[in-house]
Amino acid sequence: EKADPQKTAFLLRKAWTLYSVTPLYGFRRARLRDYARLLGAFIAAEKQKGLAVEVGVELDIKVALSSLAELRGSELDQAALLVQLSSRSRASSRNSEDKPVWLGWFCSVFGDDLSENVPEHFTCLPLFLSHGAESYTSLVGSWFQKTFDCCFRRLAISPLNLSWMVAMWAGCKLDRAASAVELLFSVPRLSQPLDISYAIHPEDAKALWDTVQKTPGEITQEEVDVFMDCLYAHFHRHFKIHLSAAKLVKVSTAVVSAHCDGIVKILHGQYLPGVLMLLTELAISQIQ
Repeated sequence: EKADPQKTAFLLRKAWTLYSVTPLYGFRRARLRDYARLLGAFIAAEKQKGLAVEVGVELDIKVALSSLAELRGSELDQAALLVQLSSRSRASSRNSEDKPVWLGWFCSVFGDDLSENVPEHFTCLPLFLSHGAESYTSLVGSWFQKTFDCCFRRLAISPLNLSWMVAMWAGCKLDRAASAVELLFSVPRLSQPLDISYAIHPEDAKALWDTVQKTPGEITQEEVDVFMDCLYAHFHRHFKIHLSAAKLVKVSTAVVSAHCDGIVKILHGQYLPGVLMLLTELAISQIQ
């Protein structure tokens, strides 16, 4: 399904930290309000170092859980689940707006490989993205793991998958001026850290990709390899440096920016489903 630009705009241009999540057991979407109250009480109790907190009492941290039905790829996918934490100052009035302090969301975009093979009572939302303080990510993750018997793991992005991201989105047509394609490499085994930044004009990157890609709409590993080898050869011709000996740690295109540590910025709503499809695939591969 195409994501509604207005409903998903807040997901763009934020640095999201990626996690993979095993299927949730006993999760029921009809109970989102109950889950929000329980999670709020859990966070308050943890912040007060174990002091009991009554469920439903006015808390400093507000929790909201909601569905994002637009963010799924097929009928087998569950609607995305958004978790929002916001704070209200004790000094502020009751009518004042809550201040968002943390966002997280679970999703599955074409996650059929996982959802087709799980027993009843399990909900498959293998990709989790968080934005905000790591302390809140840890608290939310702990509550979900205890409540739904699931497991969170940080999701790294390999140099191979970073290469795929460059190839997939280097030649995209956009409704606005495209930014440069940038590759960041880290040179290993040096006494002092050394990074190499390589920027390619978007039109040059697209022209190169168009010569490499054989079937529009389809990408093969061979094409990705040829594309990257051409970029490496061009760099070596000018600077006499073999980038293949370095480690690709970050890529930036007009569509997405991604770091090998599993931190992603989605920059263009038109390609949001495509980015989430790739990230869902990576999350499922880590679970399996």
